[in-house]
Amino acid sequence: MRVSIIRLCFSVSLPLSLPCLRCNLAVTGEGGKRMIRLYDYWRSSAAYRVRIALNLLGLPYASTPVDLVKGEQNSPENLARNPQGLVPTLEIDGLSLTQSVAILEYLDEEHAANFLPKAPAHRARVRALTYAIAMEIAPVGNLSVRTYAAQHSCGQMTAEVWQQHFIGKGLAAFERMLNHPSTGRFCHGAQVTMPDICLVPQVYNAERVGIDISGFPRIHAITAHLNDIPALKAAHPDNHKPKG
Repeated sequence: MRVSIIRLCFSVSLPLSLPCLRCNLAVTGEGGKRMIRLYDYWRSSAAYRVRIALNLLGLPYASTPVDLVKGEQNSPENLARNPQGLVPTLEIDGLSLTQSVAILEYLDEEHAANFLPKAPAHRARVRALTYAIAMEIAPVGNLSVRTYAAQHSCGQMTAEVWQQHFIGKGLAAFERMLNHPSTGRFCHGAQVTMPDICLVPQVYNAERVGIDISGFPRIHAITAHLNDIPALKAAHPDNHKPKG
């Protein structure tokens, strides 16, 4: 099994409102703490979210791949750490965490990530945007769902057509949600928050199946700003694709 150590050190100028990128190259972390470990799959949108979050925080981590195409998510080893048979699983602070949005909230609360604003009304909006992607759009495009749909359509639908329909419909709704006074450079104001972390992987998946994002002007503009951030560039699946 391949294990990679991901260490990030960015020397770029970012908007002051963005979460601080801290350089921390110690393999064991500060105070000799156990290394953060992420069990992921390079093209998993959920794992992609967690890579983005860790990079924004400048937290080095060891990456252990779980190949979804080969079915490694259903191995006894993965089921022991993730009973749902999914990725990601994040081992951090002596904990083993699953479900990407729960992981983002943990990082926000325990590592001062600022992925959620302080005001309750703003937190509610940020959560609504996050859930629109992570709980409405993304699940219907998961490997197991789209494969099942294609196999049981009696040849009437491919997995790609399934994704195009549901991702396109979901992004159209998300575009309408962004028609709001609180939308700014990013999904909520001028700071990267949870829906931004979810949006980038979803746009990646949309473009993979041929959806033209330029048809969603707000999403297109926000994604362009996000893709300029080094921490997000480093999390891109192309940088985590297995060799060979």
